[in-house]
Amino acid sequence: MLSLTEAAAALRSGAVTSQALTRDCLDRIGRDNPRLNAFIAFDGEAAMAQAQAADRARAGGQPLGPLHGVPLAHKDMFYRSGAETTCGSRIRTGWIAGSTATVLQKLDAAGAVTLGRLGMSEFAVGPLGLNAHFGAVRNPWNTERVSGGSSSGPGAAVASGLCYGALGSDTGASIRVPAAACGVAGLKPTYGLVSRAACMPLSHSLDVVGPLARTVADVALLTSVIAGPDAADPASLASPPGLVPATPGALPPGLRIGVPTSYFTDDLDPEMAALLAECHAKLAELGCTLVPIAIPAFREAAQIYGVILGGEASSIHGKWLRERPQDYAPQVRGRLLAGLQIPAADYVTALRARAGLLRRVLAEVFTQVDVIAAPIWCRLPPRIADVESETVQQAARTVGGVLRATLPANVLGLPALALPTGMTSAGVPAGAQLIGRPWSEPLLLSLGHAYQTCFGTLGLPPAG
Repeated sequence: MLSLTEAAAALRSGAVTSQALTRDCLDRIGRDNPRLNAFIAFDGEAAMAQAQAADRARAGGQPLGPLHGVPLAHKDMFYRSGAETTCGSRIRTGWIAGSTATVLQKLDAAGAVTLGRLGMSEFAVGPLGLNAHFGAVRNPWNTERVSGGSSSGPGAAVASGLCYGALGSDTGASIRVPAAACGVAGLKPTYGLVSRAACMPLSHSLDVVGPLARTVADVALLTSVIAGPDAADPASLASPPGLVPATPGALPPGLRIGVPTSYFTDDLDPEMAALLAECHAKLAELGCTLVPIAIPAFREAAQIYGVILGGEASSIHGKWLRERPQDYAPQVRGRLLAGLQIPAADYVTALRARAGLLRRVLAEVFTQVDVIAAPIWCRLPPRIADVESETVQQAARTVGGVLRATLPANVLGLPALALPTGMTSAGVPAGAQLIGRPWSEPLLLSLGHAYQTCFGTLGLPPAG
């Protein structure tokens, strides 16, 4: 199967048609989605109509966008006017959006075909891909294991070739965790780089929107399309001039890679540690200099995450929690209810601490290194049956363990690129996150692309 960038180039040259690519994706959905549960809904007739229109436009010599005719699908939290958006929940099932997300408008303008809406953790709460209302999304490499969440559908669908790329969101892990577990690339961008207008909110100061795709080059192309300021999302006004290039650039010489000596390495599973060490060694082969570095501010950032998330999420869900508590899954309801108990003073204190922590990281860490290469999963992705049977208290411990390595980037607003690094003994992939200073997406994407150019990608999982 072609990568997204290869498919886009083949469509521009006329070597393949959008109808052929779309039909292939629909065939794969029909074959594999029953066992993966990646899609909440898909519309083959509408997708083929879009593909036919794309082929007519190319044949007629009309100007083509960078994604013209490429089949995509997205996490079911991006609103499209007149269409249902469930947000993976019972509460929003049947809800019809009145506006279209800016990111979807940009993808439409670039010529993409939309296949359907992908599964997710309920209201994006949970890093495992479980969903009491629509069922768990299963890992395409080992369907007994979790896919990771909350962008579970995008991770599984992209990995198994059901679509060429997808949009997800990341409030604490939700792009990087499923990307790593499913063996694809995913970018959690700098806070403010991509608009969140007309997207389901969870935490206004932590939420970001980003792409998942099979290769880093694919992620770069998608990011170049969706990045940029948007007056409909005030946070995006902080974006600097200049967008992420559609093609990763050359790797700059003398790149310094931070190898964490604390926090990320605490209680790290030996197998995950070995895969991370192998990733570090490969980065050294690319000519990078490995620099051991302590990062205490990252631990402190993770410690205030729950206060920030809880305070902001409870303001969004408070009315539903009072009026429709029974419509949440118990584990999701428990996490959201905890946020209602957070004192306003604690929330404000956390926000004040956050700014100081970012200044420390910029001064103490990113003066010594250019990129940090850290783990994403600290443990092997668990079996679905094991985590579905956990009590609320047990689930909270499991979730905390999964989120530990990914939370700091959200609290600090830093970009992080999920990069597949190999296979585990559980038969599912593992990945590392390349974390940079704010607005360093071009550097991260260039480094990730160089890594994949030299060492390859995982490819597609075995069918069936």
